[in-house]
This record gives sequence, C-alpha cells and structure tokens, in this order.
Amino acid sequence: MKIIPAESPAPPGTQALSARAWSALLLAFLLSGCHAPEQSADTDSAVIYLVEDVPAGLNYDGPAASLHTSQVGIVNLMDPLLEYAASPEVENGVQTSDFSSFEGSLAENWVYDPAEQSWRIDLRKGVYSCAGNELTADDVLYTFARAKSVSGAAPVGWFLASVASVASFDTSVFDNPAKRRLGDEISKLGRYSVKVFQSAPNPLFPHILTSFALRVFDSQEMRKHATESDPWSHQYVDEQTSPGFGPYCTERWIKGDEFVLTANPYREERAPSIKRIVFKRVPLSSNRFVIMKMGEADLSDRLTPREFEALAGLDNLKVIGLTGNETLFLHMNFKSPPFDNPLIRRAVSAAVPYDWIINNGYRAQAKQWLSVVPTRYPGVSENFQPPPGGLEAARQLLSQAGYPNGKGLEEFQENFQLSYVAEKQIALGPIANAIRAKLREVGIPVELNPIPLTQFGDRTLVKRDLPFALSDQEKPVVVDAGYAIQLFFASPSAGGVNNMTNYHNDSVDALWASARTTANPSARAEFIARALDQIAADIAWLPLAEFKTQWATHTELYGFRWYPDNSIRFSDLYRKEH
Repeated sequence: MKIIPAESPAPPGTQALSARAWSALLLAFLLSGCHAPEQSADTDSAVIYLVEDVPAGLNYDGPAASLHTSQVGIVNLMDPLLEYAASPEVENGVQTSDFSSFEGSLAENWVYDPAEQSWRIDLRKGVYSCAGNELTADDVLYTFARAKSVSGAAPVGWFLASVASVASFDTSVFDNPAKRRLGDEISKLGRYSVKVFQSAPNPLFPHILTSFALRVFDSQEMRKHATESDPWSHQYVDEQTSPGFGPYCTERWIKGDEFVLTANPYREERAPSIKRIVFKRVPLSSNRFVIMKMGEADLSDRLTPREFEALAGLDNLKVIGLTGNETLFLHMNFKSPPFDNPLIRRAVSAAVPYDWIINNGYRAQAKQWLSVVPTRYPGVSENFQPPPGGLEAARQLLSQAGYPNGKGLEEFQENFQLSYVAEKQIALGPIANAIRAKLREVGIPVELNPIPLTQFGDRTLVKRDLPFALSDQEKPVVVDAGYAIQLFFASPSAGGVNNMTNYHNDSVDALWASARTTANPSARAEFIARALDQIAADIAWLPLAEFKTQWATHTELYGFRWYPDNSIRFSDLYRKEH
C-alpha cells in the first residue's frame, strides 16, 4: 500500500498540513483498497504496526533473510530453542539482555558434555504449532537437516551451525552433495531429546540457538508442502507462511501490502497478551510519522531522527530505544576496481564527512563507529581510525594511487554509483548526498543510485555484486565478535556467508580458524582481536556511525525488550493505562 495524501506531509518543524490534508491522509489509510485493519472483538488485544514494507519472504535461508520486516515476521511465528536471558537493566524504556547467560524457549534443558564434545537438548513438552502438531525431536532433526542441505538461496542456517562447529557442517557440503545429508552428528535420544556433536570446543553453540535463522520448523507441516523440485519447501515458506512453534500464526499475507498475525490458538502456556498484529505497509517514513501523530496506529519504527524527535512527548505517544548494534557503513567491493586498491579505500575514508553524518544526518542520535563490530558487544575495542587530514589527505592518497585530483577515475564511473535503499530516501538520501559532495570535491566521480529494498538485499546477500553502497541493513545477530568475523569477513572457503564486499585476507581466515578451535578463552580473545585489527586496517568495509534502535509507540504499550536482531517480540508486549 502506498499512502498519497492530498498534500505532501511537511517535515516536522515546517509548515503544518491543513485539516483537509490530514483528513485525506487518514481516509487514504483507512479506506484504501489495501484491506484496512479489521477491528478485533477486543481492541485492546490488537496492535497496528506501521512498517516500510511487509515481509518479502519468511524463509531464513532465502534472499529476504536480511530484510528487517522479514526477520520480525520470522521471530513472531517461530520460537528458538534458547533466548538470551533478560537483564534487569532498562535503557530509555527498553529492557536489555544478558549476553552471558541463556533461558530456555523451546528447550527445557541444555547440557554440555566436554568428554564427548556434545550437547544434550531436552525439549519442553506440550508445545504446539499453528497446525496443531506437537514439538518433538523430529522437528529439531528436520531443522538441522534442512540447514545442512544448503538448498536455499542463502545458506544461513548452515552458516550458524558451521560457525558453532557443529560436526560435519563444513564447507565440503558445497562441493559434495553426499555430504549434505544429516548423519549421526545430531541424534535423537527420545521423543523430546536430541544430542548435537561438535567437531571442536566452541562456545558459540548456545548463542546460535538464539538466532532468528535456526528456529525450529514444524516438520510435519513443511513436508506437506514439499515437491520434487523443492523438497525442503523453500517456496512455501517464501510465499505462504513459516510454520513453527511460535506465539503467532499467519492470518493474512498480501505481499507489498499487509501482513496480519493472530495468537496461536494451541498455545496455552505463555500465551501472548496482544492477540492480533496488523503490519501495514507505509513506505515513506514521513507518512508513518503523520499517521502516528494522528493516533491511528500503535507502533512504528525506521523513522528519521527528526521524526522521532517530533513524536517524543506528544500526548499518548512515547519514543523508546537504545544504541544496540545498528550501524551505518560504506561498502566497497574488492572485486570492483578501483576499490581493490587500498589507497582508494583510504582516500574515501579520509574524505567522508563523519561529523556531518553524526550531527546532521542523525541529529546527534548516533556516534561515530570506530570498529567493524558493534562496540556494545563484549570484548570489542575501537580499533578503526580514518586517516587524519580530511580532504587534503584524500587528495594525497589519490595521487599516490596514480589518480591526481581524481584524473583517470572516470574509467570506473559505473562502479562509483553509490547504491542505497530507495525506500530509505528520507533517512539515507541526505547522508548519501553529503558523502557524494565531499568525494567529488577531491575528484572521485560519485553518483547516487537508490535501488529497491528487495534488490539491495539480493545483490548484497546473494549476488554480492554491488560495487559501492551505503548500508544500514546489517548487524551480527549473535552477540560475539568472532561470529561477526565469519559472517561478514571470512572468505567463502573459510565459511563466510555474507561477505558482501568479497574481502579476502588469508591471515584473517587463519586467525579465525585458530579462534574457533581453541578451548582457551584468553587465546580466543587474542586471535579475534588480531583479526579485527587486520580487518579494520584493510577497510573491509568503512564504518561510519552507530545509531539508536528506536520505536515510536502508544504510551499504554509496555514490555519492549532489545534483542540483537532488533525485532519486536509482540508476545512480550502488554497494555496498561499510563
């Protein structure tokens, strides 16, 4: 659905809309041909959630896996085996998590046996999917077997098992189809128990079980929709629903329009207080801002800093959030000349207007990012510093690279198109323009290239062919710097799965291999620190800013908690009078 008011909504702080325009906008929202939200019998149990787009797919091994609203859909339809434990700390209305401890979700017990290098997982009994099927060990085996099949467009499930050293989840699966079948590395101990073997001691195993991309499928329902050409039901999950054992079920899914969830009728324990969630697609943040200001929705995110400022403190509205793991960076593809030249990457890093981005682009609701991993994560140090000297340093670096004042760079004009998500024009457009202006000032011929969100995700996660991009899409959802190294910076031969810049450094691969297999925590931390230093020195990507994860919501809505995938668990939420 696209909302087009009679008059374009003015940004906060500028001329207000006329009463006629406000009415027209509201009428467009409620009476458009996009299935306006039906009223629940209990209106207190329903939430209207404004999003830039509804889920493009619900397959965590598919190209939509990197898209925010797809992840929100997945985590509300499917529960994980474990979650990070809740922390007593609350920051600006949001409860935080304790990343050093875990609590059971679908799992009741989880025990490590160092002699066997194995984990025993006992499942909770009496947990049912939306189809009415009980959770059993067979569902866990199916989930890991599907991950090992690497049959999806993006093998994210395989990657998570691999990064945690689950036995036989290695890169041989890509070259040898026989290796893609699940063996006795995961065995069934009983109806509600499994054992998982590791190839080496690796503390990441419980962490990866919290991720949105190893959530347990309802194997009975998945097999009903398998075909000869699609034995693992990827098409079904990308087009119909993601059948799991979560608090909600899919009531309606109209791609590009609306996504509606209702409480799982088979869920008796831990049943959600909020019974119905209506995701309404409103691509422009300015329109989401107006609808929230009018009180016609309960919740929205992905607004601009200026819009969040304007909503904070209004009657019946509050803005909550914290600086977690959301970041902005410049992506320079090592397979796209001249970005394979380290002097060019350093020249770009010298010319970027960091202060402008923080103070103007984010209105001081961000800080300069001085690492390649979120600095909130344990053990991460600020190890990146752009070359001093600004524009003059950039000019000197270009001359050293053989391109004085940028002369000769016109040969690479196509690769200097700076891509970013078109739906984020209001937020990212000014930042992209500021970067373009400074780079052109030193002779780098940058042009802007906004592209649709789904295309951006496909070209970064699957094709990896974007030469130059501005991204705020990525975050390591497992809270560990080593996990981030394998996710974003390890070469494919070393198990990297989302290395969108095609970065490859043998020493980084070797350091991470050593970190993965050592049982000594101090040695692991040292290997990881050295790898991060090398990644920062190579400018595998250019860190720009760490910005707040924020939500604008009704003052009566409580229970928000920050998870590292930045997705709301609607089952956490409840209403109470302010």
